[in-house]
Amino acid sequence: MSDQELARDLGFLEAYTLGLGTMIGAGIFVLPGIVAESAGPASMVSFMIGGVVALLAALSLSELATGMPRAGGSYYYINHALGSFFGTIVGWGMWAGLMFATAFYMLGFGQYLLDQPSDALAVVLAGLVMASLLVAINYRGVKETGSLQNVIVIVLVGLILAFILIGLLNIDTSLLDPFVREGEGWPVVAATAGTVFVTFIGFEVIATSAEEIKNPGRNLPLSMIAAVVTPTILYVLVMLVSTGTLPVPELAASDVPVADVAATAASAFGSLTVANYTVEFATVGSVVMITGAILATISSANASILSAARVNFAMGRDKILANWLNQIHERYRTPYRAILTTGVVILVLIASPLPIDTLADVASFMFLITYALVHVAVVVLRRADPDEYEPDFRIPSVLYPIVPILGFIACLAVMTQMTLTVQVIGAGVVLVGAGWYQFYAKDRAISTTLIGEAVAPIESDIPENNVYRVVVPVSNPETERTLIRYAAASAASQNRPGEIVAVNVLEVPPQTSPAQIELEEERVDNQQTLLENARDVATDLDVGVRTRAIVGRDAGDTLLSVLEEEDADHALLGWAGERRRRDVLFGSTIDPLLERAPCDVTLVKQPTESPGDIVTLAGSGPNAPLSARRARELSRAFPESTLTLLNVQAPPDDDGIDPAAIGEQAIEAVADNAGLEAGDYEPRVIIAGDGEDVRERLISEAASYDTVCVGATGTSPVAQALYGTIPERIVDASDGTVLMARGEHRSPRTLRQAVVARLEG
Repeated sequence: MSDQELARDLGFLEAYTLGLGTMIGAGIFVLPGIVAESAGPASMVSFMIGGVVALLAALSLSELATGMPRAGGSYYYINHALGSFFGTIVGWGMWAGLMFATAFYMLGFGQYLLDQPSDALAVVLAGLVMASLLVAINYRGVKETGSLQNVIVIVLVGLILAFILIGLLNIDTSLLDPFVREGEGWPVVAATAGTVFVTFIGFEVIATSAEEIKNPGRNLPLSMIAAVVTPTILYVLVMLVSTGTLPVPELAASDVPVADVAATAASAFGSLTVANYTVEFATVGSVVMITGAILATISSANASILSAARVNFAMGRDKILANWLNQIHERYRTPYRAILTTGVVILVLIASPLPIDTLADVASFMFLITYALVHVAVVVLRRADPDEYEPDFRIPSVLYPIVPILGFIACLAVMTQMTLTVQVIGAGVVLVGAGWYQFYAKDRAISTTLIGEAVAPIESDIPENNVYRVVVPVSNPETERTLIRYAAASAASQNRPGEIVAVNVLEVPPQTSPAQIELEEERVDNQQTLLENARDVATDLDVGVRTRAIVGRDAGDTLLSVLEEEDADHALLGWAGERRRRDVLFGSTIDPLLERAPCDVTLVKQPTESPGDIVTLAGSGPNAPLSARRARELSRAFPESTLTLLNVQAPPDDDGIDPAAIGEQAIEAVADNAGLEAGDYEPRVIIAGDGEDVRERLISEAASYDTVCVGATGTSPVAQALYGTIPERIVDASDGTVLMARGEHRSPRTLRQAVVARLEG
């Protein structure tokens, strides 16, 4: 089946309203009292600072989103550019930030519902009940919540505009003096910017929808900028009205600050008597804003719960979290475990003794860390310039690297001004992420760091190579001849001249000079014998061969250097079939080649000069065609052998689809991609029996052949991707020869390699 693509049906207006909907929420109703108590009338400047920080992040996110549109948003960009260590920290940080924000929204909900302080038992209970209801709704997957969210946003924008218009008519400018609270100064204003940043954390929803936006190079950055600027202006005006209507002490003491401001402003219009009923405009203003606040807190909390589940999915996809968390409910089709786990933590936070302003601060702190690293990711990707990074929008040259540098500094500056309690909690979340990476994700996560590429970019000009070059590391005299024959089969099957490079590496410890190897005559003689045998075999096969005898500290790194120097097309290695679960999977020499070799790699377990009946698995894996080519190369080199393309299908169900036809189509697709003709192979489709596991049937059938060729699973570094997959199971089940093939994978440099390269000039 071909890859699905998303229809680009979101124009500027649709993208703008999508972002605006996430920004107009609970913060504007709950925060005025909290921030007025901290910074007084200057709290409107705090909103300006938060808006500027968000705007800088929006510019960097716009470039990343059009260059790498993928679910996960900021987490995905950072994980891809900076590696799984920072990805793990940001993933945990975003998840925690969304949960802290939801707890903040739910306590705000209880405040406006009951007109009581956020730490009152009734408010906490109300928050717990509503949070539980929202978790249940998301667990069940009620479709109507999306439409309801849109209606709520429209209502909220209308209420806020009315609040501002009426409030501006009744401002008492004397209440704005002093503008900055005496004895507090501007540092408090900067610290308060951290508190209000919780209102800006939702704008990246536009970035995550980049694949659906028309003309993203124009519409995405414009809609993102507009979605940040609009609420910033509204928030500043709301604070102007609030601090200009009520004295700061009254505003700070209010449990429903916006409602009290609305009541005071509307009281200027008096009352209206209709049919003996008198309606006080102050009461109307208060009730309307309380209703708006309740809707806003529910809407914001619901959106945060959904976003948290999506972060879980992205982390599970990159193997930072176990996919157990991302299991889909059989009936409701929702990621119910992620939703329930998120919900439990939210309930704990609501019931915790943490003040409501601390909950908001921690949420802001975690997203400030995220956006600081987003700016770093832009610089790294610009310098590394990977092939897959082609953004439709780039930060204009006149603003680069000013925007990411200023954005990074601004995020750090706001974080440093926040309270020690918030910094400690935030640091705790970071440490949890770092610990999780060290003890769980490090050996599982898909690492794609480009930091090394940014420190010392690799030149993109690759010299033209008119020779198909196969590098064969030789170390075992018993398998050497067969490996050379397999390499010759691969070289001879190309449409250009072939050459084999036989390499043997003698390792010496750090304490020994490589030149001292000449004192170990036996090892040197064995090396020379191996390479002479390689030359003899190549002569018998009538194929060109060169030999290289190398002394080095690390065989794996040395062989990587050989592959780069030779501009190799294919590396073919013998392998004993043993795997280890700590530090390395296949062996300290093989792992580096599997992870970083810039060419095709084939591992051969138990090579034999009588391949016999050869089978290759014709599935949907990315390396299935390459496996088929390797199998065909063998069958051509050993005419007495046979080649079968195997596909196993589940038994037919009630939908009338013929599984045999599906299997035949899969085989034909793999054969076409591999360049095989109909006479080159025998197709075989097996239909599993009722209740029979398709995977187990596939493994048992493949293991019955003399030689099995299988493609490595996934596009991640193979040493990680093979773990727990069909290739590994086949290796265990087969008593014969097994070839595992993976295609070209030009892995980026590590930071250590990049620093060394930079120092070496």
